[in-house]
Amino acid sequence: MLKHDYDVVIVGAGMVGAALACMLDGSGLRVAVIEARPPRSCWPAGSVDLRVSAITAASRHIFMALDAWERMLALGVSPFQEMQVWDAACGGAVHFDAADIGVPYLGYIIENRVIQSALLAGIEDSSTVTLICPAAISGMQRDVQGMRLLLADGRSLTTALVVGADGGNSRLRQLAAISTQGWSYDQQAVVAAVDTRLRHGETAWQRFLPEGPLAFLPLRDGRSAIVWSVSPARARELLAMEATAFCQTLGEAFDHRLGEVLETSPRAAFPLRLQHADRYISQRLALVGDAAHTIHPLAGQGVNLGLLDAAALAEVIRDALDRGRDFATLPVLRRYERWRKGDNLLTMLAMDGFKRCFGAEFPPLRLLRNTGLRLVDAVPPVKHRLMRHAMGFKGDLPRLARG
Repeated sequence: MLKHDYDVVIVGAGMVGAALACMLDGSGLRVAVIEARPPRSCWPAGSVDLRVSAITAASRHIFMALDAWERMLALGVSPFQEMQVWDAACGGAVHFDAADIGVPYLGYIIENRVIQSALLAGIEDSSTVTLICPAAISGMQRDVQGMRLLLADGRSLTTALVVGADGGNSRLRQLAAISTQGWSYDQQAVVAAVDTRLRHGETAWQRFLPEGPLAFLPLRDGRSAIVWSVSPARARELLAMEATAFCQTLGEAFDHRLGEVLETSPRAAFPLRLQHADRYISQRLALVGDAAHTIHPLAGQGVNLGLLDAAALAEVIRDALDRGRDFATLPVLRRYERWRKGDNLLTMLAMDGFKRCFGAEFPPLRLLRNTGLRLVDAVPPVKHRLMRHAMGFKGDLPRLARG
């Protein structure tokens, strides 16, 4: 049996890649995580990461199992008890309240840098996980017994299994010649942190506008993180506005639900697309998170799907080790692909359907949206089921996500 430098190499130390590394800590495997950019471990007081994630209760269970949740709480977590969703075009609305299903919170808004920092702290505490940074993959060679990864600085290393957690433009996926299907939404998400006259009240707000959804997500200091999906031309206009004009425009688009928008942080925008890898695996290789699938952010499911990928892959690997099997072979990895691919695809198509339905101005569809929102709000069993689904309690969950 060929002796490898590492048993598992994870390409990408973002939220999903770092979580997977923590999940494999204590398994007896030697794990390396390759990251191109040095991660941020500190930031100016009072600053807010423009990228935030809506974390489900199932994902919280994962973070708790990894001893990362307490670190996140110390850095800043914003729970929300309620969700207010309404359609600007037809007036239909639905209100979700955690108290209705006997739980304290529906979810948590957490800055991406907080999640990554807490997970990287776990990697630093591990004696079996090594962070190789800065480093980038330039090539890959496969043989029956393992993989050789070539780094941009001329180094190389060998591993039994390589995992791509390097995002939607995954270099590893390209090297493995795994194709993708999908399309651009011809939209960009404009993001910022804003201060409003009224406090958010631990409520996540989302208004469906004809050009795309606008979300106000509660932050720990009383501000809100916004995610506004608009056309690329409109995004350029919003980014170019003076702060006062942007705040006024934003408040009008949000129907002033939180009163006047007083201040905004610097703004940024990123393109939106749907993308799904034709395969999640090949010989001694697996894809997780955005490397395998990207999704419209309207329901905030992206990182939660990626964390479930990581938890499922870690469970498959550990189960193979318990049985004395080679954990990097195709029969073992196929279990991971079968487990996650179908559920991810269903979620992606559901979010795509919501996006298209709420963006359509065809009168019968507007009537259908209005009727659907009012029906959900009026029928508690349907509403409660949707809440539990949004909390991540659906399908065949990995053990780490069950709590």
